[in-house]
Amino acid sequence: MNTIFQVPKPLNEPVWNYAPGSPERKELKAKLAELRGQIIDIPLIIAGKEVRTGKTADIIIPHENKKIIGRFHKAGVKEVEMAIKAAAAARETWGRMPWHARASVFLKAGELLAGPWRQTLNAATMLGQSKNPYQAEIDSACELVDFYRFNTSYAEQIYSQQPFSPRGTWNYVDYRPLEGFVFAVTPFNFTSIAGNLPTAPAIMGNTVIWKPASTSVYSGYFLMKLWQAAGLPDGVINMVPGSGGEVGNPVIDSKDFMGLHFTGSTAVFNGMWSTIVRNFDKYRGYPRIVGETGGKDFIFAHESCDTEALKTAIVRGSYEYQGQKCSAASRSYIPRSVWNKIKDDLTTQIKGLKMGPAEDFTNFINAVIDKSAFNNIKGYIDFARTAPDAKILAGGVCDDSAGYFIQPTLIETTNPQFKTINEEIFGPVMTVFVYEDGKFEETLRLCDATSPYALTGAIFAQDRAAVLRAADILEHAAGNFYINDKPTGAVVGQQPFGGARASGTNDKAGSLLNMTRWTSPRSVKETFVPATDYKYPFMLEK
Repeated sequence: MNTIFQVPKPLNEPVWNYAPGSPERKELKAKLAELRGQIIDIPLIIAGKEVRTGKTADIIIPHENKKIIGRFHKAGVKEVEMAIKAAAAARETWGRMPWHARASVFLKAGELLAGPWRQTLNAATMLGQSKNPYQAEIDSACELVDFYRFNTSYAEQIYSQQPFSPRGTWNYVDYRPLEGFVFAVTPFNFTSIAGNLPTAPAIMGNTVIWKPASTSVYSGYFLMKLWQAAGLPDGVINMVPGSGGEVGNPVIDSKDFMGLHFTGSTAVFNGMWSTIVRNFDKYRGYPRIVGETGGKDFIFAHESCDTEALKTAIVRGSYEYQGQKCSAASRSYIPRSVWNKIKDDLTTQIKGLKMGPAEDFTNFINAVIDKSAFNNIKGYIDFARTAPDAKILAGGVCDDSAGYFIQPTLIETTNPQFKTINEEIFGPVMTVFVYEDGKFEETLRLCDATSPYALTGAIFAQDRAAVLRAADILEHAAGNFYINDKPTGAVVGQQPFGGARASGTNDKAGSLLNMTRWTSPRSVKETFVPATDYKYPFMLEK
């Protein structure tokens, strides 16, 4: 086909508001009722076929922890070997398929998700991951649609980047897929991440083995069905849920392993990286390792800040989706003069946040993901409750009798190295350190040095000099830095997302930088009239 293809110009998917009386609200409520009313059996998907191992785990609703909505089958070594073979077989045709044909699959997936599949993924995310309708909408609908529209456009840009050719030659770059499969490991907290990490390498011609988090297999299954509905060929993405060791170890042990696309904990990522290094002699080359890991994200206020904006940023940035966003704020540095103005009202606002099931659209806070997360977060709150250098100003109540509910919690500490201001919690807990007016730069340096992470952070100041000083001192403290805004809510195509230090490789999901990692360029030079004599002119005279 003699056509130079151009992907439609990507535009961000508009966020629906689900206001009372709106058609989307009615449709979402109906889908929630439909999914709640059944228990689905979720198989592995290998080479396009459903595989059932008989080794299953229940899927429960986090905010209604005795309600089972599904069971999923767990993969073992045998199934991983099947997936590796399926990925190898599919690679022969998928990697050689014209790039525009691969792009069309995911452009179609985006349009299906923006339309008839929207409420299926939203409802599955609300039930399986306990997100309110807005948090589900911006995640499982809008952000994932954006990934498919923008990533295919980035692929076109990459393929279009070609070198200079002087007269008599033609130089070009062939952007090949990697010489093996990519292992995608995705977390529970964002359906969009689960929908992006396997598909970004696939757009560039790679085949993928995908291990979704056990606590998000429910929405992950519907993602797999969405891709199949969009025409994804069998074996391009193979879904193998299961334990990290039983799936991850044989995958990384395979000679065909050539890439890792990961979002999860720093400790797990470090362990996988170490294993990959030990296995170098097995591989055809050096695998691409891309990861977004932990965070201890901050909000830093200057004396000149807008106090109303600061309070809103703390409430939304810390407690939306129960603080379970990689980017969620969990530590704040506030000058005493500002703290004296906002403390009472901020505490009152936090105490007034309504908590309950995701199906009740009046709730701002829902449940944390599972019993393990509940116990971990509760441990931090219990520690703060008895610590002599901290006090709980709001929240602190944990109740798992009906669902894994933890009240949004605000802690004030006099210790800038306090446990909850230093360690990643991944829950609805914000710790405030009040610094003395006049110690702005000193405290900025403290903020920079306190945490090993560097994912997101925000500065609140009306004084432009203060903003510039904060941006300078905190240059390496956050891969996504916000000025007078909460440190959450990055939008594909607008704020490429990722951090460095212990927060990952900073390859910026949803950007051209990330897509480039999934291709192995080959430079080709064609000479139209090649030389026919080995001698050079300088050799003609002694």
